[in-house]
Amino acid sequence: MLSQPRSSVLTVTDAPTAITPSSDLPRTLGELRASGHEYKTVKQELRDNLLARLRDGGPRFPGIVGYDDTVLPEVERALLAGHDMVLLGERGQGKTRLIRGLIGLLDEWTPVITGSELHEHPYHPLTPATRRMVAETGDLLPISWLHRSERYGEKLATPDTSVGDLIGDVDPIKVAEGRALGDPDTIHFGLVPRTNRGIFAVNELPDLAERIQVSLLNVLEERDIQVRGYQLRLPLDLLLVASANPEDYTNRGRIITPLKDRFGAEIRTHYPVDLALETELIRQEADLVAAVPDHLVDVLARYTRAVRESPSVDARSGISARFAIAAAETVAASALRRSGLRQEREAVARICDTVSVTSTLRGKVEFESGEEGRETEVLAHLLRVATAETFRDRLAGLDLSGFTDLVAEGAIVETGDLVSAEELLGQIGTVPGLAKVLDRLGLGDAPSPGQAASGIEFVLEGLHLTRRMAKELTDDGRTLYGS
Repeated sequence: MLSQPRSSVLTVTDAPTAITPSSDLPRTLGELRASGHEYKTVKQELRDNLLARLRDGGPRFPGIVGYDDTVLPEVERALLAGHDMVLLGERGQGKTRLIRGLIGLLDEWTPVITGSELHEHPYHPLTPATRRMVAETGDLLPISWLHRSERYGEKLATPDTSVGDLIGDVDPIKVAEGRALGDPDTIHFGLVPRTNRGIFAVNELPDLAERIQVSLLNVLEERDIQVRGYQLRLPLDLLLVASANPEDYTNRGRIITPLKDRFGAEIRTHYPVDLALETELIRQEADLVAAVPDHLVDVLARYTRAVRESPSVDARSGISARFAIAAAETVAASALRRSGLRQEREAVARICDTVSVTSTLRGKVEFESGEEGRETEVLAHLLRVATAETFRDRLAGLDLSGFTDLVAEGAIVETGDLVSAEELLGQIGTVPGLAKVLDRLGLGDAPSPGQAASGIEFVLEGLHLTRRMAKELTDDGRTLYGS
């Protein structure tokens, strides 16, 4: 999920720095025509702007990590073909982030008829009311300018979603005001027509009731809507994108076949394919309140992948990218708590801070039925495995006898999430080979006390997990390393 570095899971980017359009833009239909403005459909806009970025090498989907060689080429082909699309993937694979990022490919500003509920283009009025307005005012028709950030609509599909929510319904207030029931002006338009000339997304599409799914058939194929039997045809101009879980998006699932047939592209998303992308995603998305060294980010990335691949975990539910992000944020919070309690100058995470992750994130994991009662045990084991693998990967080939010699004659090193960095360093003193360890861990030639303590504790835990040092946990939560 990474390209410029590398880019794919997962921003509504390009929010306007100022939501006020330039005063130089045309303000009437006559001025718009005189400016040489040409009308483009939404899909033509997306195609032209995507092609321009492909040619000049500009960023197409900022903030999306890990999809450069897999998902993004398929999305780009769908946009160039003018296809509506559905993204299929388990939770936490950045489907919504990717969909919202599409608005960055729209024109920055587009003209609309002032006061139009449906963002109608001055050259293409849709409703009877706006047609009358254009006929009456001619070139003096007032126009406004809509920023691309306002051309996106989204609906999370829920069982109580109605046709009125998506398409529209009769507005009883307008009827009570004296308008005839058959007057098209009595319609209150739903979310889809109100996103005309933009991008509309339906999240978790299969959760829509089948009769509601039927209401989208005309939107996807004929590009119009029907409300309560009104003889009203509104040729909508929009890109419709949906997300779904692959398990539900089948003929046996909760999706009607005619609706599947109307989507031009079905695109599968995925979790990060390698460790580097997993760590990149954590660094990009996690809001860390303390320093988390790279070796700990590696541990959390490996841990996430181990949980995702564990036979004890229900693979159909998936392990969201939010699992790894929340884990990093929890570890950082544990370090910040220690710095407050022990009055440390800096908050740097250590391996002891990862222990709380197993209980804090347990609710994000769905286990197989046979693992009932063993959830915390399974997660703790996978965390130990991830720590050991990171230890071997980071410090393979280094002479660590200086650390084992510390406890060879019965000495004990006490640490834990309430032991300050200064306390830990005071017990260690000078250790042969420490500089090489800290350098290998990316902590530099002159690490701070917190960084040095983080590296030392990681080595102690790695030596324990590789059976070269004993470890004991005390009742008050401290950790004792010894011979």
